[in-house]
Amino acid sequence: MKITDVKTTFIYIPHLGSIQDATIRHPTPGRGQCFAHILTDEGLEGLGTGDGGRAAQLLINESLKPLLIGQDPLRIEKLWDDMFWRLRGVGRKGLAFAAISAVDIALWDLKAKYFNVPLYELLGAYTDSVPIYGSGGWTHFSVDELVAEQLGYVERGMKSVKMKVGKDFGQSEKEDIARLAAVREAVGDEIEILIDANNGYYAKQAIRMAREFEPYQVGWFEEPVLADDIEGLAAIARAIDIPVATGEHEYSKYGFRELIARGGADIAQPDIGRVGGVTEWMKVAHLAHAFNLPVAPHAFQVVHLHVTCATPNLRIVEYLGASEEFDKLAYTEFPEPVDGMWSPYPDKPGLGLELNPEVVKKYGSVL
Repeated sequence: MKITDVKTTFIYIPHLGSIQDATIRHPTPGRGQCFAHILTDEGLEGLGTGDGGRAAQLLINESLKPLLIGQDPLRIEKLWDDMFWRLRGVGRKGLAFAAISAVDIALWDLKAKYFNVPLYELLGAYTDSVPIYGSGGWTHFSVDELVAEQLGYVERGMKSVKMKVGKDFGQSEKEDIARLAAVREAVGDEIEILIDANNGYYAKQAIRMAREFEPYQVGWFEEPVLADDIEGLAAIARAIDIPVATGEHEYSKYGFRELIARGGADIAQPDIGRVGGVTEWMKVAHLAHAFNLPVAPHAFQVVHLHVTCATPNLRIVEYLGASEEFDKLAYTEFPEPVDGMWSPYPDKPGLGLELNPEVVKKYGSVL
């Protein structure tokens, strides 16, 4: 089997709800996502997705497509290595890895289709059902909107929810505490609350705020400081009892090696759309396992569903309401979570996903 073509689709749906966190200065409406399509001479097609938007779409078409055509799509480790070195001058983080991620996921989707099994089975299933948490809690929500959203997740059977803190780049400390208190009062004591500062505090500030958050039984403190401040993350992790979760802005196993070895994370959060796709995500999960740390992936939930079913050190899977809005339009269908647990389709090969042609026609840009 040979790769005959590589295509990309960028879908942007402008009317979806706004999001804002500690370090997004203004609410950003709409959602967009880049998709990669790997076509072969045997009629099979792989579908992948990643971060980076239109820029990733162009990078895939101009830099990766010529490298991939004519190659054996089943030799994924070789192709990943080829892509990594092709983009060495573009960057070993950020956009370059977003492009690699989309293509790599498409290659794994294709490989699982070739063997006619769901992707999680091909990877070596550990389970066929994973726990999820409802994620959102955006900083531009009023307290009433915040509580209503978090309660909505609980009413769907989720036992854990996540909300934002660090509002206004960490300058609204009293409001952070009040919003957390309101959610705790609303959901009761049996629901786990996770908090995410999206890099919004400084290290000493985060340590002090963690002591304010502790009475509300917080399950983890996510990205308390700038993702590149590994020393700050390590200092926070040593100083507080709440586990520090981070990693969504790390790229590749090398970044996670430094983050974990230097004590910057109690829970590793690789993002499959940024970290290098399935290939690199699984390596990061294994690396965390070697340090006896759990993983809890960030975003790209319909893809994470499969890799986490092959991950024994899984903590929980993020289920973003904003992503669900997009996914319901972008895909013809995907499995629905039930009572806080989520399972892939057991009888659909690959990721079991197909883009909605009507949505592609209306909102898509195909190259």
